[in-house]
Amino acid sequence: MVQKAERVQGGHGRPVGNITRGTTNPNRMRRVDRWVTGPQAWRLRAAADPLVVDLGYGATPATAVELHTRLAAVRPDVRVFGIEIEPERVRAALPLERPGLSFRVGGFELPVAGRPVLVRAFNVLRQYEEADVAGIWRLVQGRLAPEGLFIDGTCDEIGRRVAWVALDSERPLSLSLSVRFGSFALPSEVAERLPKALIHRNVPGEPVHAFLQAMDRAWLECAPLGAFGNRQRWQGMCLALRAAGWPVQDGPARWRLGELTVGWEAVAPPA
Repeated sequence: MVQKAERVQGGHGRPVGNITRGTTNPNRMRRVDRWVTGPQAWRLRAAADPLVVDLGYGATPATAVELHTRLAAVRPDVRVFGIEIEPERVRAALPLERPGLSFRVGGFELPVAGRPVLVRAFNVLRQYEEADVAGIWRLVQGRLAPEGLFIDGTCDEIGRRVAWVALDSERPLSLSLSVRFGSFALPSEVAERLPKALIHRNVPGEPVHAFLQAMDRAWLECAPLGAFGNRQRWQGMCLALRAAGWPVQDGPARWRLGELTVGWEAVAPPA
């Protein structure tokens, strides 16, 4: 059953947010975690306080446990807090606490001492009204460390199609798409997993629609490279998009993973 989007609630001492479906699966977040521990790992290494929040980890804490394990390989003294607005979910997670991993009740106000260098909220904002997204972004951004990053993303049930927006304390920076090769016919199929700020914008006349259509065209034009494998074809698509003027970031090392990051200015909804 699909949950109807809700308006954000909170205040008067209550956590900011609503109880969401909480569906999750082990290893569901591997693609975004791979990005965090790859091109974004410098943020964690440089942080004076390696504080990280997994916001809205869901009915089971598997992805929060995985996040701590993956980040500890980059920064052994990392402190990960799994935050959930549903108290029973937190009680169920407490036996999994260990040095560097804790769980507590809360919402978008982020009930932790200090300023996080990373906040990951996956499959959370998707369950709210689009009108609330900007306010939620500002609330979380206001809690970030100076070089902190807020990741608002969505993925399918087993993490084959993933999309996320990365924001610093001042503005959105980029949109990233990551897909498993063989799970799609056209790259634009990832549109069903766009974050809330963009999912209703995939219509003619909107920048994100134009970008997804450009991806499809480049993917089809690079079909001959498929003889060398989908990784080569995806790299060809990324190069073609960059040559066409799209602000495609990173390079072949990320593209080979089925990943593509583009500057937010290319896909942002009109003001």
